Amino acid sequence: MAFLDSIFNPTLGPLMNLSPFWGILIMSLLISLAITLVYKYFSNQTEMKRLKDEQKEYQKKMKELRDNPQEMMKVQKEAMSKNFEYMKHSFKPTLITMLPILLIFGWMTAHLSFEPIYPGETYTVTAVFKPGVLGSAELAVENGTTIVGSAVQEIKDSTATWSLKSTVGEHFLNFKVGQEEQTKKILTSTKLEYESQTTIYDHSDFTQIKVNYNKLRPLGPDFTLLGWQPGWLGLYIITSLVFSVLFRKVFNIY
Repeated sequence: MAFLDSIFNPTLGPLMNLSPFWGILIMSLLISLAITLVYKYFSNQTEMKRLKDEQKEYQKKMKELRDNPQEMMKVQKEAMSKNFEYMKHSFKPTLITMLPILLIFGWMTAHLSFEPIYPGETYTVTAVFKPGVLGSAELAVENGTTIVGSAVQEIKDSTATWSLKSTVGEHFLNFKVGQEEQTKKILTSTKLEYESQTTIYDHSDFTQIKVNYNKLRPLGPDFTLLGWQPGWLGLYIITSLVFSVLFRKVFNIY
């Protein structure tokens, strides 16, 4: 994921200094605008308008032929043929935008899925072990991190969890079970940034070590929409649909 940071941090990174809501809103606007412009200039809009108009005519005919199923099926086949032709015209701009959008989504997922660990905030870290690993596990920390409770935790159901507090900056947590040790890096910050949530280990008594981040709620922790609390992706989808409809009308996209 570091290569995505080198690409997008200089351009989209400053938006992370805004509130999550405004950062996602502006990114949604910019991405929707870019996709719309690609569709306008990399597709034959004259031909696509013609196909759209023909599709509307076929829909009218099918409504008129409701009482004649056989004729309606013929018209429906013709309509499907025109729809397929329309899709072929939209294929080129879709290919052009697909890879950049996937890369941007990867970057957004890495930066907008969770709330950061704030300085002085209590957070938890869980170590998961292979089945059959019993006893206790120990956590050692460096200056700047305090263990809330005991450094030694009993392994229950192949897991052990610690509560901690840290000052601002990078910190390394050293976990030990038996003679084996593993290290997990965490980041405490007032900005919207954090280290990866989970580290996977192979050929080890540890299977993974996970930081139990809080999910990012860009509309606030108390906002619900019919019981749903949108994360970054939900907010992005809603706003991008609105922006896409608006830009398509402004630029006469078919």
